[in-house]
Amino acid sequence: MSDGNTDAATDADIDPVSLEILRNQLESVASEMGHVLIRGAYSPNIKERQDCSTALFDAEGRMLAQAEHIPVHLGAMPDAVGVVLEKDPKPGDVFVVNDPFAGGTHLPDVTLVSTIAPDDEIVGYAVSRAHHADVGGSAPGSMPPGAREIYEEGLRLPAVRLVDGGEPNESVRDLILANVRTPDEREADLRAQRAANARAEERVGELLDEHGATLFDAFDAVIDYSRDRIEAEVRELPDGTYRARDVLEGDGVTDAEIPVAVAVTVDGAAIDVDFAGTADQVEGNLNAPFSVAKSAVYFVVRAITDPEIPPNHGCYEPVSISATEGSLLDPRPPAAVVGGNVETSQRVTDVTLEALAAAVPDVVPAGGQGTMNNLIIGDRGGEFTYYETIAGGFGGRPTKDGMDGVQVAMTNTLNTPVEALETAYPLRVERYALRPSSGGDGRHRGGLGIERAVTVETDATVSLLTERRRTAPRGLDGGGDGALGENLIDGDAVPAKASVDVAAGTTVSIRTPGGGGHGDPAERDPEARERDRRDGKVED
Repeated sequence: MSDGNTDAATDADIDPVSLEILRNQLESVASEMGHVLIRGAYSPNIKERQDCSTALFDAEGRMLAQAEHIPVHLGAMPDAVGVVLEKDPKPGDVFVVNDPFAGGTHLPDVTLVSTIAPDDEIVGYAVSRAHHADVGGSAPGSMPPGAREIYEEGLRLPAVRLVDGGEPNESVRDLILANVRTPDEREADLRAQRAANARAEERVGELLDEHGATLFDAFDAVIDYSRDRIEAEVRELPDGTYRARDVLEGDGVTDAEIPVAVAVTVDGAAIDVDFAGTADQVEGNLNAPFSVAKSAVYFVVRAITDPEIPPNHGCYEPVSISATEGSLLDPRPPAAVVGGNVETSQRVTDVTLEALAAAVPDVVPAGGQGTMNNLIIGDRGGEFTYYETIAGGFGGRPTKDGMDGVQVAMTNTLNTPVEALETAYPLRVERYALRPSSGGDGRHRGGLGIERAVTVETDATVSLLTERRRTAPRGLDGGGDGALGENLIDGDAVPAKASVDVAAGTTVSIRTPGGGGHGDPAERDPEARERDRRDGKVED
């Protein structure tokens, strides 16, 4: 499959001051949606970790503005809107979708797409995507490491009306709640998503009252502006083709390495990203829908260009992306895909950044932890499901050290605070600390990974979807590699991808990878080394 944005747009007739005002107003709508969703959610995964994203689209399905949430969500949202546009939406409709082969990413990411029609004419769409802690399937948390088909991963929803012309579709709601382990929590989180989308319609109505038809000129103008800014940035890159290759450490069914390869071609104001040479789709669940691969590429393009450029449809127009149908990055159904969204997306980011390091060496960091360290603990009776992505090391940067204990690349979530976790679940946090000496050495040190140890106070199922347990985060420009991650259950090592039934009193420990170092370690400032020792970041 390929994705090339070639539609030409004409700069709208709107003065720069008005454009800046309207751009900020549109972005504030997307941000306010996110605030409503987070405040209204019930599950700690959305309320505390903020594993959710919100965005605003025009009537043609072009992204106008997005809140600064989860990269892997946001780049894939246009596909969800595109699917809804094929369903002949009408004012008052709210569609729900999570099908990875028709607008989704993986099944736990449930998307609501609502029409925006303040005067009974559709002028846009409000979109919220949230990771629901359980959507059914063969294991609590809906992320079974050994899944071979999507049917094992949970309830699969094509774009269907959750609200039809303003009237709730109780049959669809009942169908969803009958197929999940924690229905009360799911219903509350869906209500929060609906409230977020409704707030967007309210605010856009106010903007129409204030600006009239000028608002529609602004839709075109903000997209034109971002496209022009991105194209100008890309023209500054040296033309050429840049390549990189890395591997994933088994698919949950076998331990065989899975290659991910990329060729990035810069030609004037255009970037072409080709994943030829990447593995065919695999038996396990690391297959990534093409929308996920696109999200990773879009994130990298934004990472190497001016962060002040407004994020919208225009940012993606100069970028074309291709992957072979039936490959790891464009699998055919019924492939299992739940790990592709969380782990394969990270490796796509890694190789695309590594390829571009040759073009922009003063921008690209060394390899970050390269995994989300997915930990799911729940009971099969449906009493609770805890989900966490655990932070690790950010790669050393060209001018400074990497950050310690942060989310890297395709996720941007917070942690679940210890107090919230222990209040909501039968779990007890035993240890939560940085891992000394886990960052790669270099002129600029890689960030440290962390250790999070949790004791389960009831019989439960523990599922792990992790990476970088065999292949370390890479150093750059002579820097050392970051430390490997480790998974332990009662002190015994377990595989990177595993599902284990445990008894009450079992302790699960996740030690996350550090970031790679940047530059020759011999060139590190002696004062910085002394500070590392004093702060306990390295062990004597």
